[in-house]
Amino acid sequence: MSKKKLKIEKMSEKPVCKLRVMMLGGLNEIGKNLTVIEYGDNIIVIDCGIAFPDEDMPGIDLIIPDFTYLEKNFDKIKGILITHGHEDHIGAIPYLLKRINVPVYGTRLTLGILENKLAEHKLLGTTQLNTVEAGEVLSLGVFKAEFIHVNHSIADSCCIAVTTPVGVVFHTGDFKLDVSPIGGEMMDLTRIGEYGRQGVLLMLCESTNIERSGFTPSERNVGFALDNIFMQNPHKRIVIATFSSNVHRVQQIINASVKFGRKVAITGRSMLNVVGAATRLGYMEVPEHVLIDISEINRYPSEMITIITTGSQGEPMSALYRMAFSDHNQVSLTSEDLVVLSSHAIPGNEKLVGRVINELYRRGVGVYHDDGEIHVSGHACEEELKLMHALVKPKFFMPIHGEYRHLMQHKELAQFMGMDPANIFLCENGQVLELDRETCKRAAPVTAGKTLVDGYGVGDVGNIVLRDRRHLSQDGLIVVVATVDIDQNILLSGPDLISRGFVYVRESEELMDEVRELARCKLTEMLDEGITEWTQLKQQTKDVLSKHLYAKTKRKPMILPVIMNV
Repeated sequence: MSKKKLKIEKMSEKPVCKLRVMMLGGLNEIGKNLTVIEYGDNIIVIDCGIAFPDEDMPGIDLIIPDFTYLEKNFDKIKGILITHGHEDHIGAIPYLLKRINVPVYGTRLTLGILENKLAEHKLLGTTQLNTVEAGEVLSLGVFKAEFIHVNHSIADSCCIAVTTPVGVVFHTGDFKLDVSPIGGEMMDLTRIGEYGRQGVLLMLCESTNIERSGFTPSERNVGFALDNIFMQNPHKRIVIATFSSNVHRVQQIINASVKFGRKVAITGRSMLNVVGAATRLGYMEVPEHVLIDISEINRYPSEMITIITTGSQGEPMSALYRMAFSDHNQVSLTSEDLVVLSSHAIPGNEKLVGRVINELYRRGVGVYHDDGEIHVSGHACEEELKLMHALVKPKFFMPIHGEYRHLMQHKELAQFMGMDPANIFLCENGQVLELDRETCKRAAPVTAGKTLVDGYGVGDVGNIVLRDRRHLSQDGLIVVVATVDIDQNILLSGPDLISRGFVYVRESEELMDEVRELARCKLTEMLDEGITEWTQLKQQTKDVLSKHLYAKTKRKPMILPVIMNV
């Protein structure tokens, strides 16, 4: 790996084909970010993340991108480059590596977090992980990729400048401008500006906080708020929930605990994994004898304990959720505790967070959740995005990492900064941009979409299964069981009914008797007419019962006929 260069190399030879840039995730959505840059027989992938399911996806654990295009072109892929270690940027990497084994490049903390995921998927021994420092330049086929330091809510974050045969593609990753960061240095504005002066063909820039004016506050502001909380609650055990990946936030919580003479216990699997990796790699400094195991908290007075936990988003299986609903093995919350939510609710999680807060209040637990003081975003607000545009000065621009409204407002900001609207491209996942040194045009799209993960099943739950799950959750199920003799064309037994989620059978015996008799008459009628084809027997039974139940209840339960031949 070569060190940072003073000048940016320019490709002087005439390009033999066009550069293709596409997003397989991260457009018109929050999450599952995946960028593909392709030139001839060379492909590099930037980030490969997950998204979390919507309310209309019952039973789904997470969502990953559709890897069809990458699998078809696996022999062209030179590597996966990672901007930082958040789930929406690294969470799907194990699922991709199970299909195509390619090298992975990232900074130390990013790979340290990824190692835990690869170990869970039993891929650690077969994956080629390559550590990169900010400022290093990688040669990957015809591409040269430079990692450039930026500030974010997780340490070791980078943007990536990719020099291609037709020009530079600049990918900002997630960033903000923090002039007083907790660890490390301010983002490398100088290097970013050098690329802008040399000329950037295409910029892909995140859009998450485009709706917020001004600048994102510094992470250091949270430290002052934490000190006030500890100072004002000297007699309470303090439980703080935050994002496990926010190493700097966890460091500040530990620093405040040390200042006020407290021991610190950590709970939640992801929190333990990230803190373990950050401590091992030197991104966190924890004084000796401060950290204790969660099982040891009862050995100390409650006012000497700080608990750092996952669950700031109200996730039902998280440590904080289990504490709130008295299901945690080691922690029982009382009125002597104060719970601090050092986070903001991700859009869509407001009800989950509210449920946890309500339960905590119901148990008499103090709750502090003014995220204006104890949480700051890791994403650039409007003025920081303007700064990025002013520094990079791209010829063409594609806003990424946001829902449609974010992308549209980012387009308007780019126009405000002087860009020609014809050079700004609002794309869908799978949409391909083809570029040469002078032009950028849309090309035929490639396969892109969502792959649903349910337990160990990856992609085996599709739209039909989801439709059935939604149907079951809304109207319930009735199973009709009957035994027939096809040779004699007679009904031998049944039909019997099994109802789940439709009506309470003991209070609806009359309705169920009607359904049973209707099914018996319909089956007998069809057999008398010589109808013995299984599909017809089931479908006509289903149709007649469905019409009757809707007329009686205005509900449409799923009806599942089970007809056996003896």
